[in-house]
Order: sequence, then structure tokens, then C-alpha cells
Amino acid sequence: MNAREKAGWVRESVAALEGEIAKVIVGQGDIVEGVLICLLCGGHALLEGVPGLGKTTLIRCLGQVLDLETSRIQFTPDLMPADIVGTNILILDEAQGAAGASPGEGRRTIRFQKGPIFSNIVLADEINRATPKTQSALLEAMQEQTVTAGGTTYPLAAPFIVLATQNPIEMEGTYPLPEAQLDRFFFKLALDYPSAEEISEIIDRTTAGARQSPVRILDAAAIAEMKDLVREVPIAEHVKDYAIRLGLATRPGTPLATELVARYVRYGASPRGPQTLVLAAKATALIDGRMNPGFADVRAVARPALRHRILLNFEGEAEGISTERIVEDALEKVPEVPEESRGVPRAT
Repeated sequence: MNAREKAGWVRESVAALEGEIAKVIVGQGDIVEGVLICLLCGGHALLEGVPGLGKTTLIRCLGQVLDLETSRIQFTPDLMPADIVGTNILILDEAQGAAGASPGEGRRTIRFQKGPIFSNIVLADEINRATPKTQSALLEAMQEQTVTAGGTTYPLAAPFIVLATQNPIEMEGTYPLPEAQLDRFFFKLALDYPSAEEISEIIDRTTAGARQSPVRILDAAAIAEMKDLVREVPIAEHVKDYAIRLGLATRPGTPLATELVARYVRYGASPRGPQTLVLAAKATALIDGRMNPGFADVRAVARPALRHRILLNFEGEAEGISTERIVEDALEKVPEVPEESRGVPRAT
């Protein structure tokens, strides 16, 4: 297939995926597309929303339409790192013991018992209820797609994606996610309440008649091919430059920092911010059947790509400034093409 045919194949496949997911999930089209972008880019997603919006149902449905192994980890304050990655256990094999050995004197071996992290899609439910020590067990898996236990490194199956959920309104008994872990999430997706029409459709589906079951559309091999194709999509230098300048605009102390950033932000987006903008823009264009991401694609993914990579200072938290407002301000103030005559520096 040529480039145009490949882009058409991705567009048709993603449309088919969204159609099957829509059999189970009512509305939330932007959230579904955001999760699929993460999948095609090899990233992870943090889904934030109040209970009852279908976060867990969406993740389970994704595993069905992709025919991928899915595991669920219910994060609680007493969860330990070994409950996630696994642990070494002692195995007694009496059949391999020495001849004439009495019971209990068989051969003893140590075997690694894999945890639920060894799956294609990992649902980390209510991730902020676990202690920072337990949350840190995900860091290596999310970044390197490996798990190290007892001095041995185990690779994780591909594709591998962590889809974590958290409740923004119930703060008792929760722990803030470490910044290093937040930065490893490709997108932070904010779910909103459904409309009256969507609630009516939800009620009809769940209180009358039989529920529709989604069918498999793609498999792991197709996902791997799409991931490679996303990275083959070329991006123009001026579009990449715009993504870089958006990231720099969220960092205080840089010439591109906006007034809000200078006053309310302690730390801005790391280099993963512009990296995410570029990769997600490529995936967005490809899903639309195009091999040429533009400014609109970068702007479309800026909010989920940057909102969790900005750390407010004390004044910003005291005045209730949201990171969403910081991103919106950057989108308004940073021009798509820098005006060199006005002294606006160009990213190099």
C-alpha cells in the first residue's frame, strides 16, 4: 500500500473501532478518540471523572474490540508493589526429589509469579488511592515496558498501555500522583457529564432489552503496524516549531512564558510535552486519513497533552487557577508563526 492507502486503512479501522465502542459507550467521543490516539502512539492515559461516567466500561470494551488481554488492578491504600508486578515464590517439586527422599525433601526452586501488570491493557482503577510507594511500581513498566524483580528484567507484551482512572471530587484517603508518574501519562482525559439525550439513551440501553456486544476489529499485529505508521508520518518544521513553542510557553522564566505562567506556574511542561504534541498530532492526522499534520492537529491535542504536565505554585493553588486555563492562555497567546519583527524568539 502507498501512503494514501495506508492512511485510508487507519481511518477506516479507527472508525470501525469507534462504531463498535459506541455500542457500549454512549457519547464521550473525544475521550474514545483520545484513548485510541494513546494506543497508536504507544502512550498511557489518565482518565479523570466523577463515578458513573463509564471509565471502567470503556477500558473493558477496548480490550474486547482489540482482542487484547486486559487486567484490572483495584488500587487501595494497602496495595503493595508486589501485588502489581509480581513476586518470587518457592516451589517444592517432590517428583524431582532424590530417589528415596522422604516427603517434603523434594527439589526446591524459586519461580517468578507474574502480576497483573503483565497484560496488554492494564486498568489501574482509582490509582490515586494507593501510596506513592505502590504507585512507583508502575514507573518502569510505563516508561521501559519492562519489569525488574529479584535482579531479573522481564519484558512486557506489546502493545502495552496503562489506562488509569481517578475521581476528582473524593479526596479523603487519596494520594497525589508523583510528578514523575504524571509526566509518563501521554494524555490526561477529563470526562464530563452526558447530556439529557445521552442519559436517555443510557437508560434505554441498560434498563430494557438485551445489550449489544462489540465484536473484534483489530488485533495486536494491526496495532503494531499502525504504531509504526504513526512515526512514519512527516511533520513540517514550522508545525514542529509551533509545538515546541507551546511547550516553552508553559515554563516560567522562558521568553515565551505568558503572564499567567510567570505568575502562577512553578514548573512547566517537560520535553515530553512537545514530544507528545508532535506524536499525537501525527496520529490525529492519520486518523483523519491525512499524512500531513498541521497547526490544527497540534491545537486539538494540546489540552490533554499538557494539562497534567504543569505544576502550579502556591499563589496559583490559592487563587484556584486551573492548569486547563494555563493551556488555554498559551493557545491564545502563542502565534502559529512567530513574528520575528516583534522580537518573538523562534525555537531552535
